[in-house]
Amino acid sequence: MSSGPVPPSSIDPIRPRLDPEPTHRPEPRFWPYLDLAEQPSEEELAALDPDLRLALSRTGVGGQGGWGAFSLTLAFPRFEGPDFERALAMARASRQYLETGTGAEFRIRARFQPDDVPALRDLYQLVGDRPGTEVLIDDRPVPYARELWLPLFWCLLPR
Repeated sequence: MSSGPVPPSSIDPIRPRLDPEPTHRPEPRFWPYLDLAEQPSEEELAALDPDLRLALSRTGVGGQGGWGAFSLTLAFPRFEGPDFERALAMARASRQYLETGTGAEFRIRARFQPDDVPALRDLYQLVGDRPGTEVLIDDRPVPYARELWLPLFWCLLPR
């Protein structure tokens, strides 16, 4: 008892019909409720790995923003004593100030460029001999950074 061929159905058996069917498509943006910036902020750029930051600046994503200039960074941990508050204030006054890590891995990073040599020297005199202090060139550990690059920076001090 065949009633004839079954007419094709417009209902997909895998995706059943919605009740009610949508009448319009949502906007194709991924975050429809947020208005995100097109360019990363200075804080976002500072938190990036140096190699990634360099690659982004070459493609124009990060803009120049001073990243192309040679820089020297002092990274130091918290320490006890009255000099810590002075060192913290000097680090915050640097071109770029960043706190990274937690607990025993906590570090304060202060970036300086050749124009900032007096401020670099003053901060280095406070934290240079402290255990855990690192001298980074363009945010990378470089051999002889403390022995070679710092004295080269000192040559830029006004006489």
